[in-house]
Amino acid sequence: MPNPAMQKWMMLAAVLLTVLNSGTLRAQETQAPAVTETQQPAPVAQQPADVTPQAGALPVTPADDATPAAPADDQTAPAAGTATDEAQATSPNPVLPHDLSPLGMFMAADIIVKAVMTALALASVATWAILFAKSFELAAAKRSAKRAVRILSDAVVLRDAREMLTAKKGPAAQMIAAANDELSKSEAILDIVSTQGVKERVASQLSRIEAGAGKRIATGTGILATIGSISPFVGLFGTVWGIMNSFIGISKAQTTNLAIVAPGIAEALLATAIGLVAAIPAVVIYNYFARSISGYRLILADASAATERLVSRDLDFRQARRLAPRKAEGHVHSEAGIARIG
Repeated sequence: MPNPAMQKWMMLAAVLLTVLNSGTLRAQETQAPAVTETQQPAPVAQQPADVTPQAGALPVTPADDATPAAPADDQTAPAAGTATDEAQATSPNPVLPHDLSPLGMFMAADIIVKAVMTALALASVATWAILFAKSFELAAAKRSAKRAVRILSDAVVLRDAREMLTAKKGPAAQMIAAANDELSKSEAILDIVSTQGVKERVASQLSRIEAGAGKRIATGTGILATIGSISPFVGLFGTVWGIMNSFIGISKAQTTNLAIVAPGIAEALLATAIGLVAAIPAVVIYNYFARSISGYRLILADASAATERLVSRDLDFRQARRLAPRKAEGHVHSEAGIARIG
């Protein structure tokens, strides 16, 4: 057991070490910056100054690496700034549309521009529908008319052509029926008056049938002419409206940034592009049908001319049958007179 003198020296050394540790902690607290309430450094365990270690116990010293936590503002501020920059970089610009494809620009356009684009798209669909429908109709009508012209050209009298075209429909059959009806109505006066009036009436009816057939086959081509003529102007109207909206947006935003102006101008120009897409095919298809219909009308004119020839031939045969007995009777009277003279 240590002597009393040794115990006194040990107690004195413990008290000195405690005082030195307390002074060091106070100096560190005064030098450390203030921390926020949410992030404070963990409290450092301190040994009371009035506590003396028991005899034979070693004094407790604080850890050398125990330092207060870094200020919360210095740690969180750079991280918050980085997160904000990343969010701005990844978030879409509210001014620009999400999609600059034709469909995306259509969906982002103004209601007036949308209406213009929709009308032009429907006009383009109507153009192609008329192309396919009229192509089949015109081809079938030409084949039927050419066949009828061959029949009329090969026939000798009107009755032959009527028998061959009775079961068929079309302008040629109507011409034969109209000519036969006019001859039937004029039957009572054919032996009295000239046949020129009958021919004129038949020609008049044939011309009306020919004009009606040409008008029916041209049905729908007027729509093509309308689409081809007004589509560019309708598209231009959509363009003007879209550019007006773009300038209004520039005025409200008070900036001339191209990123703000470009979407509206692109949407406006899309209306003009759709107008040209609708107009150009309509004009080309209309010219094609105009030439084809002109050829069809020439075939109808050939059929009408062939019908007139059959009517004229029938009238000549009728007049020949009417004059034949008189010539035979005159020939008999001539022979009788010669016999009496002799």
